[in-house]
Amino acid sequence: MKRRAFLAATAASLLAARARAVDAVPTVDAKQLRGLLDARRGKVVVLNLWATWCAPCLREIPDLMRIEQELGPRGLALVGVSMDEPGDAGRVATFRAKYFPGFRTWLRAGQDLDAIASVVDPAWNEVLPTTYLIGRDGKVVQRVQGAKTHAEFLALIEGAL
Repeated sequence: MKRRAFLAATAASLLAARARAVDAVPTVDAKQLRGLLDARRGKVVVLNLWATWCAPCLREIPDLMRIEQELGPRGLALVGVSMDEPGDAGRVATFRAKYFPGFRTWLRAGQDLDAIASVVDPAWNEVLPTTYLIGRDGKVVQRVQGAKTHAEFLALIEGAL
């Protein structure tokens, strides 16, 4: 009986430590997103709106991360914003740690999906994934809706660099 209690306590401790080891996903509201984008002015920014429940989003994120590694030295920056519910920060952080470690992403802070997207696109139609290619001047060059392949993204981004 004592051994079971010890094992249960040890397992609980390990699970708690693992949960603490997952890096938190910071939240972002519209004003903060504008600041994030302004801080990257002079770079070509790929802004990716995604969600953990969006299968096409999950297929394209590894490609976008790879493109950022390839083209980052030439001035490319990837910014992700999870459109999951604001209260799901722990789930989003665990998901990112498991599937996309190193993915620089934020979680929308408010209930209004349009508030985040309106920073770059007042006419956003709530389709996920939506990716915006933002030029070095901070203006949207292109909106891409639906999943694209590595080659398709690379062609679009190369043209903006």
